[in-house]
Amino acid sequence: MGSETEYGIHAPGEPLANSTVLSSQVINAYAATMRKGLGNLAGTRWDYTDEEPLHDARGFDLSREAADPSQLTDVPPVLDAEQIALAGGRAAANEFYTDEASGVLMNMVLSNGARLYVDHAHPEYSSPEVTNPLDAVRWDKAGDAVVLSALRRIAATPGFSPVNLYKNNTDNKSVSYGAHENYLMPRSLPFNQIVTGLVPFFVSRQVVCGAGRVGLGTNGRTPGYQISQRADFFEAEVGLETTIRRPIINTRDEPHSVADKYRRLHVIIGDANLSEVSIFLKMGTTSVVLSMIEHGEAPDVQLADPVQALQAVSHDPSLQQKVALSDGSMVTGLDLQDIYLQAAVEHCRRHGTNSGQTAEVLERWASVLETLRRDPMEAADQVDWVAKLKLLQAYRDRDGLEWGDPRLGLIDLQYADVRPEKGLYHRLAARGRMQRLLSDEEINTAVSQPPDDTRAYFRGKCIQHFPQEVVGASWDSVIFDLPDRRRLQRIPTREPLRGNRELTGKLFEQAESAEDFITALLGPSSEPHVAT
Repeated sequence: MGSETEYGIHAPGEPLANSTVLSSQVINAYAATMRKGLGNLAGTRWDYTDEEPLHDARGFDLSREAADPSQLTDVPPVLDAEQIALAGGRAAANEFYTDEASGVLMNMVLSNGARLYVDHAHPEYSSPEVTNPLDAVRWDKAGDAVVLSALRRIAATPGFSPVNLYKNNTDNKSVSYGAHENYLMPRSLPFNQIVTGLVPFFVSRQVVCGAGRVGLGTNGRTPGYQISQRADFFEAEVGLETTIRRPIINTRDEPHSVADKYRRLHVIIGDANLSEVSIFLKMGTTSVVLSMIEHGEAPDVQLADPVQALQAVSHDPSLQQKVALSDGSMVTGLDLQDIYLQAAVEHCRRHGTNSGQTAEVLERWASVLETLRRDPMEAADQVDWVAKLKLLQAYRDRDGLEWGDPRLGLIDLQYADVRPEKGLYHRLAARGRMQRLLSDEEINTAVSQPPDDTRAYFRGKCIQHFPQEVVGASWDSVIFDLPDRRRLQRIPTREPLRGNRELTGKLFEQAESAEDFITALLGPSSEPHVAT
């Protein structure tokens, strides 16, 4: 599993700045920071060779002519010199934009196996692949630390206006940006079973992992407070799109692995979370539900109108709103979560998987649901939307503010500020008012080190050990350019659980050069290896 976060971006001193250029500053500032602190370890270019964003899990391909431009993620974003010059860098542009080919770096693979890049005018961090929800929290939070270091570099560089980043999902001016999740699943499972099993779960999951939002509707103009940042932006139950006509279940079929063996379930319905407990529950509960679906043991429950139900649940932070099932009965979001929880407990008992982190997921899931049912405000130290609501309500009570007061919108935004000295989440956490699952030291280690138990280990360690020879990488390959070989050497990594520390760690420890490493990995050859 893994996560993707698009950060909201704003330059207070440059209100008309091009957001794509601002985003590129973040990527290039981080590259400059890595060069300064770790020699040539500035990250590796992304390889777009295997990107196929228009495959649909329902069995067809969308034509490039019919696709929205935002769906063409296999095309690298490009900035011209004029855009860069107008971005505020001007004479100081060379501080960051030092790439010999184009002058600007828009995409890089990091030494922890993650990807940092510009996506639709936002800086985006895609975590490395992990095998459990606590590691999902670890490397998701590492992304916040990565972009924070870039902001610090920009702010300290003469000629550049400071840039702020927000881990949220909307500017409240009708624009939403994503916080996506990815889960490895077997190709053999029919996609309609995934849809049937997941829709009611995703509609109700927001009660434990919503990020909270001031304002109702896509433009936020209707006064009020709701559970989810993203709910109002969804218009369909199933579909391929991610930025228009957003569906609850996304059908993008781009496995980044052995295609006839695996699928990558691309989830776009979630909010960007700061609470470690919310991230843990978001990834952990979804993994358990997917296991139930794979075994044909998901609850048999269907919503009459999923999109309407998604928004109805979000608009009621009292958690009392009921929505209709296809059989005519009425349930709340908490009721739906309870149905899935009870099925998950029985599923894990039946298969003997109710131990370790799975047991912790089930226990926390049950505890949070019980707390929310008793009094939602008691969950303020675990659930983002409740923590934010508690802050907002304190301001409302103190100053007599109505929900339409713009000051509340500013507090909403400040909750998501990634800067510890400014972000309200971070200030709550520093005062012990948010439960932590990881220490700052553990998160900072994940900024530079990859997970041990997936192919991300191989990717990250290649970049760490051989930064000059690794000229490209993607989720399913690493590309070497070796002086003694006439052609590029592409090392496929299509099995997500291979390339881990157990299988490749000694090769990295023993190799004195990239040539030694490739020889040990592939065996000696008198002829140059051909990229495969």
